[in-house]
Amino acid sequence: MSKQSALAEAFRQSAYKVPGHGDLIVQNLRTVLDQIDGELESDRYGSGKIIEDFQDKMAAYLGKEKAVFFPSGTMAQQIALRIWCDQRGVAKVAYHPLAHLEIHENDALRELHRIEPILLADKDRLIRLEDVMNMPEEISCLLLELPQREIGGQLPAYEELEAISKYCRERGIKLHMDGARLFEIMPYYGRSAAEISSLFDSVYISFYKGIGGIAGAILAGDSDFIDTSRVWKRRHGGDLISLYPYILSADYYFQQRIGKMQQYHEDAKALAGLYNACHGIATRPVEPVSNMFHVHIDMPKHQLEPLLIQCYEETGVGLTSYLVEAGDTSCAYEVSVGDRYASLPKERLKEALQWLDKKMMEF
Repeated sequence: MSKQSALAEAFRQSAYKVPGHGDLIVQNLRTVLDQIDGELESDRYGSGKIIEDFQDKMAAYLGKEKAVFFPSGTMAQQIALRIWCDQRGVAKVAYHPLAHLEIHENDALRELHRIEPILLADKDRLIRLEDVMNMPEEISCLLLELPQREIGGQLPAYEELEAISKYCRERGIKLHMDGARLFEIMPYYGRSAAEISSLFDSVYISFYKGIGGIAGAILAGDSDFIDTSRVWKRRHGGDLISLYPYILSADYYFQQRIGKMQQYHEDAKALAGLYNACHGIATRPVEPVSNMFHVHIDMPKHQLEPLLIQCYEETGVGLTSYLVEAGDTSCAYEVSVGDRYASLPKERLKEALQWLDKKMMEF
C-alpha cells in the first residue's frame, strides 16, 4: 500500500470526517428515489416533464430565459464558448491560467473546437479589470470562474465584477460564468444567484459540488443561446436516452441544501480560524469567501502523511484524504465544508488540531 493510499484509508476509517456532506454511496440515490413516485415517466433524449420542469426551475432561479441540463460541466462550458466564438467569428476566448478548461481537460477546447485560449493574469491571483482592458488580442468571450478554485477559492470584489461586465458589454465581448460553486458564493456577495448571473451572458452551474448530487450541470442564457446549445449537446452525445437519476438527485439535494449555504460559509470561516491558530499552517484565503479553502502546511508531504495518519488514529478525526506538494518543504489540500461539520464534535476537532499544532512546533 502506498503512503498516499494509506492516508486515504486512514481517513476512510476515521470516526469523524471533517469535509463534505458524507460518503459517496449508492444509498444517496436510493434516498432520492424513495421520495419519488415510482410511476413517474422518465425523460427521453432531452425531453419530458422531469427534465423540462427542472430546466425551467433553474432558468428562473438564475434569472435567465432558458436553461438546459447537461451530464457534465466540461461539455456545457466547451459548448458555451464554441457558440460565442461562432457568433462573433473569432475563435479566441480568455480565461485564468488555472481555469478548469486549461488544466483538466486535455486541451479539449483546442483539439475539438479549434479555439485558442488567451490566458489572463498571473496564475496566483485573480483576473482584474486592467487585465481585461489590456488584452493584446480580440476575443469572443471572457470566462470568469467564481470562485477561482485552484488558488483557494478566491473572489473578486463585486464592484470589480460589475466593472468587468460593463466593459465587456460595451465592447461586444460575451461574459461566461464558470459557476460550478455559484451557490456557495451567494452568502459572501450578499446577492441572489439571479443578481450575480445578470452580469453574465451565459452561466454554468454544477450539482455535485456544494449541492452534493450525483452528477450533472445546467447551462443558462437567452433563448437563442440555449436553443443552439441543445444542438451542440446532441452533437456531443449529451442527450442520453435518460438522465433522470442525475436530475432527480440534483433537484432533491438542491432543495435540501440551497438554504444551508450561509451556514456552510460560517462553518468554513470557523474551521479556517482553527487552522490558522496552528504553527506552520495557513489557509488560503485567510478568511474563506465560500465554503471551500486551501490548507497550506510547512512540512514536506512525505513527513506530514504519517503524522496525519497517527492523528486520525489517536483522535478519530479525519482532516483530509490526500496531500499535494506545494513546494520542496510544504504541502496542501482543499477543504469543502458541508453537512458533516454541523454534527462534528467540536472538542474532538480542536483536540486533533491541537495535536497537529504540537507536532508542527516540534518540527
